[in-house]
Amino acid sequence: MNHTYYQDDIVEKVRSSSDIVEVIGRYVKLQKKGSSYFGLCPFHNEKSPSFSVSQQKQMYYCFGCQAGGNVFTFLMEYENLSFPEAIKMLAERAGIELPEVEYSEEAKRAKDRRSKLMEVNREAAKYFYYQLRSPQGQKGLDYFRSRQLTEETMKQFGLGFSNVTSDDLVKYLKSKGYEDDLIMEAGLASFDERYGFHDKFWNRVMFPIQDVSNKVIGFGGRVMGDGKPKYLNSPETPIFDKSRNLYGLNFARSSRSKYVILCEGYMDVIAMHQAGFNMAVASLGTAFTAGQANLLRRYAEEVILAYDSDEAGTKAALRAIEILNEVDLPGRVLSLEPFKDPDEFIKNRGKDAFLERINSARNSFFFELDVLSRNYDLEDPESKTRFHKEIAKKICSFNEEVKRDNYIEAVCDKYGIGPEALRKLISSYAMKTGDATPVERPRSGIVSKNAEGEGKKNVQRLFLTWMAEEPRLYAAVKKYVSPDDFTEEIFRKVATELFRQIDDDCINPAAIISMFGDEESQRSAASVFNARLESVNSRQEKEKAFHDILYSLKKNSYDYYSSKLGSDVDALKQVIDGKKALEEINKIHITLEED
Repeated sequence: MNHTYYQDDIVEKVRSSSDIVEVIGRYVKLQKKGSSYFGLCPFHNEKSPSFSVSQQKQMYYCFGCQAGGNVFTFLMEYENLSFPEAIKMLAERAGIELPEVEYSEEAKRAKDRRSKLMEVNREAAKYFYYQLRSPQGQKGLDYFRSRQLTEETMKQFGLGFSNVTSDDLVKYLKSKGYEDDLIMEAGLASFDERYGFHDKFWNRVMFPIQDVSNKVIGFGGRVMGDGKPKYLNSPETPIFDKSRNLYGLNFARSSRSKYVILCEGYMDVIAMHQAGFNMAVASLGTAFTAGQANLLRRYAEEVILAYDSDEAGTKAALRAIEILNEVDLPGRVLSLEPFKDPDEFIKNRGKDAFLERINSARNSFFFELDVLSRNYDLEDPESKTRFHKEIAKKICSFNEEVKRDNYIEAVCDKYGIGPEALRKLISSYAMKTGDATPVERPRSGIVSKNAEGEGKKNVQRLFLTWMAEEPRLYAAVKKYVSPDDFTEEIFRKVATELFRQIDDDCINPAAIISMFGDEESQRSAASVFNARLESVNSRQEKEKAFHDILYSLKKNSYDYYSSKLGSDVDALKQVIDGKKALEEINKIHITLEED
């Protein structure tokens, strides 16, 4: 397989030269237990170590949050690097010289253009930073000091100033050799008949916007005085996608907090970081997006919304809650009253009081209900009934029955509704609209499609884990099983390579993970080698457990291809072979050697 940047042999040379225990040990305190090393997972908060690192497999896996992979995956997830960047970092540490990457002409032009845009933004950030500290930037400096920012904080965030004259930056960048079209494309200049080619930002305090790798990708500017707009942001550019970046995330990602605090403005983020809340971020002059929510999922278990306490802030919080629900990221809402925003709260009450508000932040579902309840007269029976119907409608949006049950119980306690009455409302609404399955206990033997799908995936994982742990079993089953029996593409790829390795007597799970270039696929591949095998003691029980998994794998495959008869020309052969294999598997006994 040819990776986007480096050939497989280079990737494997770098990986095999980087002992995973030694690399992860720089970030996580590890203790040896048996054949593996254990420590507290760096990707989620835990008190008991469930993070396992195997020197033999050269893999890590967390049994708590299912983070897993090889040494590349760890650096990608912990340091937020791309796959090629992780390879480069490890190659440098191991003293391995990487070959020059050969790009197509088009790819080379795009890469060069991106590099130039990064360069010109970095140069602009340096210029703004210098201007803030020069005589003409005094009013910008006075503004930041009036907001009680320290010199250290201003330096950390690279704060700057754009002069009152409208072409200072353009002249400076052109003197550095940057061309007009590049300055325009970076969003640093505009052209119109009145001013000609002129600075995009002038007479503003400047907030450089950095990506998670601390590279400047854009700017926000607050006007000095009463000019409009009050805040001006860089336009979208090839390096600046507002919907997929967050202000302050380059610092917040290293906080290792279980939550991220989402604010509305740059000053809120900066004030919170200065007060020690270094997990604060803000969207970039636009409404919070699903792309940003997915980005936050990589760094936090939940999001605490610290939006302004006015009506506009409440509406923004409700929109953000919807988006967090879409990506299944739990949210809570911070009460800032009687103050308008986090910056004002911290200045008046201090960081200890702010921490108390964080700890008592409202569950987002109950925040929504409280806002909704303002539209109803809960003293009037008719109005109260309509409100309860709205509650039922909201609870219907939960897909998991256990979640619906928990919220039914909590809602009944808070609003004094009878549990059965609420369940009936929910069932009635669900059956009328089809929005959700009515909350009822499943009959014995009935399994939801989602649970059934997960069960089939788990069988595939379990079988591959058995093969990696007990490769001698492959000889006994290879006549019945092939990679085509794995209906999930990622498991099929793993099976193809693992079976080849077993045949060649060179099992290398960490190398298999390197076949996948993105972090999510590497995590899925790692789960294949870390499925929990049934804890059984006797050899007979182990043999039965393996036989059941083998049969289930083949039965799932048979059912899968049976469903494709008529639309897939290859399905008929798979079905015929599958039926014959199932009959034979039913009759065979696979013997495990004694440990």
